[in-house]
Amino acid sequence: MTPADLATLIKETAVEVLTSRELDTSVLPEQVVVERPRNPEHGDYATNIALQVAKKVGQNPRDLATWLAEALAADDAIDSAEIAGPGFLNIRLAAAAQGEIVAKILAQGETFGNSDHLSHLDVNLEFVSANPTGPIHLGGTRWAAVGDSLGRVLEASGAKVTREYYFNDHGRQIDRFALSLLAAAKGEPTPEDGYGGEYIKEIAEAIVEKHPEALALEPAATQELFRAEGVEMMFEHIKSSLHAFGTDFDVYYHENSLFESGAVDKAVQVLKDNGNLYENEGAWWLRSTEFGDDKDRVVIKSDGDAAYIAGDIAYVADKFSRGHNLNIYMLGADHHGYIARLKAAAAALGYKPEGVEVLIGQMVNLLRDGKAVRMSKRAGTVVTLDDLVEAIGIDAARYSLIRSSVDSSLDIDLGLWESQSSDNPVYYVQYGHARLCSIARKAETLDVTEEGADLSLLTHDREGDLIRTLGEFPAVVKAAADLREPHRIARYAEELAGTFHRFYDSCHILPKADEDTAPIHSARLALAAATRPTLANALHLVGAPAPEKLEQWLQLKISMNFPHTYGHAMPCAKKTALSPSLVCLCLTSLKNTEPHCS
Repeated sequence: MTPADLATLIKETAVEVLTSRELDTSVLPEQVVVERPRNPEHGDYATNIALQVAKKVGQNPRDLATWLAEALAADDAIDSAEIAGPGFLNIRLAAAAQGEIVAKILAQGETFGNSDHLSHLDVNLEFVSANPTGPIHLGGTRWAAVGDSLGRVLEASGAKVTREYYFNDHGRQIDRFALSLLAAAKGEPTPEDGYGGEYIKEIAEAIVEKHPEALALEPAATQELFRAEGVEMMFEHIKSSLHAFGTDFDVYYHENSLFESGAVDKAVQVLKDNGNLYENEGAWWLRSTEFGDDKDRVVIKSDGDAAYIAGDIAYVADKFSRGHNLNIYMLGADHHGYIARLKAAAAALGYKPEGVEVLIGQMVNLLRDGKAVRMSKRAGTVVTLDDLVEAIGIDAARYSLIRSSVDSSLDIDLGLWESQSSDNPVYYVQYGHARLCSIARKAETLDVTEEGADLSLLTHDREGDLIRTLGEFPAVVKAAADLREPHRIARYAEELAGTFHRFYDSCHILPKADEDTAPIHSARLALAAATRPTLANALHLVGAPAPEKLEQWLQLKISMNFPHTYGHAMPCAKKTALSPSLVCLCLTSLKNTEPHCS
């Protein structure tokens, strides 16, 4: 019996109790809250249902709790139901009822934790969307990990998810990028408002290598060449880095297409026609204050040029027009003002504002020996995705970014995440999965099987604790999806791994050399067999592999610690005529740390 099953039983029992006393059943909550007590001595689960509804039906909470306890205790699935304090119910499950959780997991396997409760959602999940003017910084890296994990969690909850990258190739920052490349190619200083870093020099050299005539063209043609080629090369690197990081997208949406296709003009006309755009002092303003924004926004400036929000408005309209009924934007800490304005834009266009959600991610800081790491090897003052991966590997990088709420800033201790010890959370979880796989292999050699196991034998405190932790997984996935908080999955994985390790230390799963196989061994093996897919499912939802062998884990860690930068890829790209991004991936697979071309 899972917590959800118990909540249903309590609800049904409460309906029967109230009905038998001719009391109003409509006061019962739609969903009964069931929690695990902090003190295991208080029971397996607890509920405050009696406290919630007693006054509404004119009864004393302890009296109502007593009636409920008596009714619940009569159920075969309940070992005991006791009253605590002013009317809390502490419940212990019968061993057989707990064993049902194990049987359920064994039957569902890799689908355990999945549901269809969000099947009504067609989600456009936009995240990262870093400008193609430089490598992805730590803020974007956080979204790369969290966004990918959130997509997995939403899909596990039945939602249809389109992962989208908004490719910002329209605006002043692209001109600054092109001028920075051009200055580097000419050996001139970086423009005052330009982009610095070794990557600018590398891309500039690659452009000149590809187009020897580039600097001899007319100035406008030269700048356009460096803009077009530079943006393409930079974006190829971004996509390559993200792919190696385990993050891929279904759609790469070009901002410039909104203007070229006439989508911006169309959206502006819709707002003019419905009266939500008005003219003042030669400019056109969105009546955004009427839809919850703190001020009206200029959409078309007095000189006739579109303001930045014009593209945002057209983009909102485009997302809804593609059939998405939930559009999630994952933006950086400096975009807090976008929440109200994007919802206002949707409402002004005639769409439901609740169909727009904006998640704001806070800053990420790297620490080594207690000191901040602020410099990148290639990007100057900005620490990048590549820097983080090179320092601690992909698994640790993703996990460290996912396991904390994006609402708060994050400090990553590089020394901790480099370590191969239980202090390293991802190591601890992956080690747990590898240990479970090792148990399964050893059981096979001993001819011990979980088939036909008597799960009612699982009465040890550590066994019960592990079973109840397993039973919480579906609720954790549901909460993570509903609240858009994938960090709940990572924290659960750590809790499950810790609970399993304590069970392993206290309960012999397999017979010792001088022991015969007993029914308890099969039962415990079944419990371990149920733990393995649950832990694997949790790791999958955060985008981390579930190694089957300890040595495999070490190989994973080694293979993930690689530099896959243009600095290494460019010499090979020139020699082989392959794209730098492809060479990056080749270097990754070869585990090279230095340029190598055969």
